[in-house]
Amino acid sequence: MQVGFIGLGQMGRGVAASLARAGYPLTVWNRTPGPLEELAGLGARIAGEPGETVRADVLLTMLADDAAARSVLLERGALDRAAPGLVHVNLATISVAFAQELARLHRERGLQYVAAPVFGRPEAARQAKLNVVVAGEPVAIARVEPLLRAIGERIWPVGREPERANAVKLAGNFMIASALETMGEATALARAHGVEAAQFLEILTSTLFASPVYRGYGRLIAERRFEPAGFPVRLGLKDVRLALLAGEAAHVPMPFASMLRDRLLEALAAGEGELDWAALARIAARHAGLREEDGAPPGGETPSRSAP
Repeated sequence: MQVGFIGLGQMGRGVAASLARAGYPLTVWNRTPGPLEELAGLGARIAGEPGETVRADVLLTMLADDAAARSVLLERGALDRAAPGLVHVNLATISVAFAQELARLHRERGLQYVAAPVFGRPEAARQAKLNVVVAGEPVAIARVEPLLRAIGERIWPVGREPERANAVKLAGNFMIASALETMGEATALARAHGVEAAQFLEILTSTLFASPVYRGYGRLIAERRFEPAGFPVRLGLKDVRLALLAGEAAHVPMPFASMLRDRLLEALAAGEGELDWAALARIAARHAGLREEDGAPPGGETPSRSAP
């Protein structure tokens, strides 16, 4: 099976490497050349333009947002050069509306389209431990299932309409952002009463909230390890905005998503757009008047606060 791959960001690089290690012949393209060397070292062929990747049996793409996907696939004409019968697997987090548009454009060209956004951070991509949410025609999904199994530990089918997978992904990322905001506010509360962030988060993520999201992000918050970002604030803001648009289209009120959008926008305005979105906890601490370096002093005294 000949495989094309477009988009070698932090996530795409790990996914493409997993496919190469699984033995699939890859032709890869990326807008910046840096990540291409790693894939070439794993045996991938480097494409000079996006159109070279679509002369394959399957194309996988993991581009940052709707605009990037539109630019590469449509404006640069990659889809128009696709081999007959190509299956395009879109791994990226895009809007529900654009997913619907892409499905239509593929049908018009006689191509098959599968939406397969993933849950997992870059380390999970490198280890082929992603959770893949997939939607599309069953025959197309069956054709690409070996590829999806090569990059993830579980596949979650949600129906024929590709946009369903994107709705699940956006709803899931909204839940992660909600967890980050909750952890940030709760940690600020505990710190304001003299409890160290690390101690508080160890208690909660080992008991009531012993799940991957709380435990993984709890460590980042406790260690104030917000860079390099596994998932930056700017992309978190993009996804929460897309969740709000999807909610509006289906008449689903999402008041907490509106608050999260403003929180993430505040981080962006503070120059924190490239930090991991776990840095939402920094905003909660600032609003509580807690300096970032504050911890719980010996004896459980209440930490000092920054001047008003």
